[in-house]
Amino acid sequence: MSSTDAVTFWDDIHAARTAAIDPQPNVRLTETVIGLPPGDALDLGCGNGGDALWLAGQGWHVTAADISAVALERLAALARSVGLGDRVITARYDLHESFPRGGFDLICAHYLHTPFDLDRATALRSAAYALRPGGRLLVVDHGSTAPWSWNQDPGIRYPSPQEVAAGIDLDAATWTVERADAPRRIATGPDGSTAEITDHVLLIRRTV
Repeated sequence: MSSTDAVTFWDDIHAARTAAIDPQPNVRLTETVIGLPPGDALDLGCGNGGDALWLAGQGWHVTAADISAVALERLAALARSVGLGDRVITARYDLHESFPRGGFDLICAHYLHTPFDLDRATALRSAAYALRPGGRLLVVDHGSTAPWSWNQDPGIRYPSPQEVAAGIDLDAATWTVERADAPRRIATGPDGSTAEITDHVLLIRRTV
């Protein structure tokens, strides 16, 4: 399927949902970032912008990247409306084709799953290389299928954090894995319903 198909798919996903007026950050982000000094952050697949807005509110300068122009337009307008327009920059990227430029102190990739062509290992390796020394890459993947997920394939298999780390294949002399586990939590979906889900959490720090 083409890049145009992917754009249309994700634009339709976001357009079908009511625009969020107070999107919440992912809990795996907040528990990781609390206590870190603010810097430059990159939010890959920013969606409705809960992570980007929370980071900006904590003093970070955030580049919020997504393939969906609908999601980005909504996020930019919301950031301006809450006085964070100077801390959140939105940018449309298809990670199958390109990666944001620059160096970052934090890069987060929450639920970067898609039915379209995407070499995730290459994209995440690019993210690791875009970290400044001391910077962290937080990858949070689905470890189970939520009732509200767009992908309800009963045969889907979710790679473990250790498998994701092995696929990125980073030099241990430059990057270190600080966390690789599969915690469970109660999550709330876009429709307000709740369910217990599993997150696959991988946290990598660039040491030099």
